[in-house]
Amino acid sequence: MCCDLRRRFLLLYATQKGQAKAIAEEIWQQAGAHGLEADMHCMSEMDKYDLEAEKAPVVIVISTTGTGDPPDTARKFVKKIQDRTLPPDHFAHLQYGLLGLGDSEYTFFCNGGKTVDRRLQELGAQRFYNTGLADDCVGLELVVDPWIDGLWLALKEAFLLQKEKEDMSSAVSSSLSAAPPIVHELNLSSQVENLKIKDEGVRCSDVLSQKLDHICLASPAIDTEPSLVHSVPPVSQSALNVPALPSEYIEVQLQDTHGENPHPSSLISEGSTFEVPVTKAVQLTREDSIKTALLLELDVADISFDYQPGDAFCVMCPNSASEVEELLCVLGLSEKGEYFVSVKVKQGTKKKGAAYPQHIPQRSTLKFILTWCLEIRAIPKKAFLRALVECTSDAGEKRRLQELCSRQGASDYTRFIRDSNVCLLDLLHAFPSCKPSLNLLIEHLPKLQARSYSVSSSNLYHPGKLCFVFNIVEFPVCPTRQVSRKGVCTGWLAELVAPLLHPIKSTVDTKGGSFSTEKITIFARPNNTFHLPVDPSVPLMMVGPGTGIAPFIGFLQHREKLREEHPDWEFGETWLFFGCRHQDRDYLFKDELRCFLENGTLTHLKVCFSRDSSTSEVAPPKYVQDVIRLYAKEVARVLLKEKGYFYICGDKKHMADGVSDAVVDILSMETEGDKLEAMEILAMLREANRYLQDVWS
Repeated sequence: MCCDLRRRFLLLYATQKGQAKAIAEEIWQQAGAHGLEADMHCMSEMDKYDLEAEKAPVVIVISTTGTGDPPDTARKFVKKIQDRTLPPDHFAHLQYGLLGLGDSEYTFFCNGGKTVDRRLQELGAQRFYNTGLADDCVGLELVVDPWIDGLWLALKEAFLLQKEKEDMSSAVSSSLSAAPPIVHELNLSSQVENLKIKDEGVRCSDVLSQKLDHICLASPAIDTEPSLVHSVPPVSQSALNVPALPSEYIEVQLQDTHGENPHPSSLISEGSTFEVPVTKAVQLTREDSIKTALLLELDVADISFDYQPGDAFCVMCPNSASEVEELLCVLGLSEKGEYFVSVKVKQGTKKKGAAYPQHIPQRSTLKFILTWCLEIRAIPKKAFLRALVECTSDAGEKRRLQELCSRQGASDYTRFIRDSNVCLLDLLHAFPSCKPSLNLLIEHLPKLQARSYSVSSSNLYHPGKLCFVFNIVEFPVCPTRQVSRKGVCTGWLAELVAPLLHPIKSTVDTKGGSFSTEKITIFARPNNTFHLPVDPSVPLMMVGPGTGIAPFIGFLQHREKLREEHPDWEFGETWLFFGCRHQDRDYLFKDELRCFLENGTLTHLKVCFSRDSSTSEVAPPKYVQDVIRLYAKEVARVLLKEKGYFYICGDKKHMADGVSDAVVDILSMETEGDKLEAMEILAMLREANRYLQDVWS
């Protein structure tokens, strides 16, 4: 369809960490080349759009946060449309297309988008384009790119239908019912690489075609395997579809002036922050264990920090000082780390909704910004790679960066950047002619996020104390990374508490007192569901291999104290399924669990060790899901007959999904129903908050 006049559509986004906004901005940028105009707003800006009166098609890009919640910027919108007094035809006039973002590592995949999609349907809205659900686990671009490509034809068909309706309404009686909208079908789940765009239109604003005769290949002819810096056919011989160059919108100036940096706690807007001392550090694993687990105890007696077992809290952490120095060195700014940074929005920028980045203080040094404000370890997005192309002087390096952000190089991007946890420093070492500007880093590096940890204690059991447990994350040397690294927060914490773990005489103060205590900044992140049952007589089963045991130690401490204080109360049975690699190396809280068993707080303790050899004729179970299957009748009894609770904490992909599969099989077997019926029972248990997960990927 030829479109001489620009057609307007409403473009709404709801984002938590910026991905949905970036995708909406890409749609906004591409719209002009297709003769369309996107009226873009954050979903929270409800005073700037009105769905009740909207006649144009609506495009929604929405992410998911937490365990399946809509992002914070969508809460008011979702609350408004969830109003049960709204009639079923409230949005009968509305045509929409929705793109949901999520991560299949989590149980409620894309639930933010699904919630809005489902409710709009209930209120009579009609899709002009099939809903897309993009998975951050495998790469959002696998769905996002083809979804955007197909959007333009679907929008033009929607506008054509709208015009036909208008023409018809002027010629026939208004009592005639309008035809349903055309839904543009699009297969997003399989073979997205075969998707062909029916209406290419003018693509100069969103695609840069690199012709082969102008290309200097990055890899010599002898290379047969691709790598981060080398490509092989067909990618190396392809004309590339490269994303549009993101519009610059930040101006940065360095000023050699004096002053003080703000306190890092001023960067947090989520609520009150507290600076608390670390009073104890214990290594829970043996030195020869594959992973190193630490327990830290914080003193919260002097602050108003109330928590329940099962809650989580956040720790503010800096980037590694050595990595910040290294980054300054690579950028040629080693002498300017203490310069103050002036950040402004660039006048005349073409970026829609360009605004001052709120996570950058108005007055701070370059070193402070790189240490406390920017996630320098973030895996670079394709838009960032596209911007880095323009900062790269070597032709071969430039070509490879183009490949990595192109449609044709999608699998290389996933393999060598996403799955390899490549960060900016890795890229700058791999592509030494790439010299990005400071404004580019501030535009593309996300905000440094506080890290969340589960509480591993009970305030009733240890008044004024808060404990938590973590493994020190390790990123070993690999072809894409020249040096090994530790996790941003876990590595920092381990270094911080090293004097408590390995005390030496120099750490004792001159008066013969205790070791000097380090402080960390924390803030609350209460969990509304992952708590002990209100009724203590209800039985519960806990599954927590490895550091997943952390919240359950708090559960058991709390239950033990309640049993002491209320001997007349009835308490339900408690089960704990725990697993680790080696019984003698990483069996966390072994002595504490034995005490809980002996005093009756813990009724059943079932353990397994995946790497220990066995001489028995029948091999013992390796993983917690295997142990759970051995107690199928007890699991079914607790869940179905006694209305008990089932808790899972730990790794999502390699444990929690396996446990869920085991529970489904148990429910199917014990109820003599099929697997689908068992899955429906499990869904009802989740809905009733009796099957609860605190998992991570």
